[in-house]
Amino acid sequence: MTEIRRLVFADLPNVIAIERRAFPTPWSLAMFVLELSKPEGICLAAQSNGHLVGYTICSRFDQVWHIMNVSVDPDLQRRGIATALITEVLERVGDDGQVTLEVRPTNSGAIALYEKFGFLAAGTRPRYYQDNGEDAVIMWRTEATLRGSLEDVPAVAAPSVRAL
Repeated sequence: MTEIRRLVFADLPNVIAIERRAFPTPWSLAMFVLELSKPEGICLAAQSNGHLVGYTICSRFDQVWHIMNVSVDPDLQRRGIATALITEVLERVGDDGQVTLEVRPTNSGAIALYEKFGFLAAGTRPRYYQDNGEDAVIMWRTEATLRGSLEDVPAVAAPSVRAL
């Protein structure tokens, strides 16, 4: 049974251990401390049998929520932990909240998971990932994407972003 709770500073040693195993370019401790310090953010931990098994970081920028990090211990992936974390984030954001994230186009499992929650691809960020220069797919979840449309996705203003 997975329990979802607030991520706290005391969790960071375990978070860093998972982060280093899960990603080729892991976040630094300072990045996690910064996000946990923001009172408006949604930082959640997934715990199973008393052990931290996953986490997510979601920050708010004006009226848009940005899921910045979702990670599950690589040995425990594909067991519904990321689904539980994202479900809780979206419950806290509410149905009318706009949520965005970036994902590697090669991460088909994550893309499929996000699509189950109503996220749609709306563009790319060229050479977003530092480890190999891979682009990022920008995905959005809005009232319109839940109906299969991108009509209410904010316009892409940055020149480094390509629409799909």
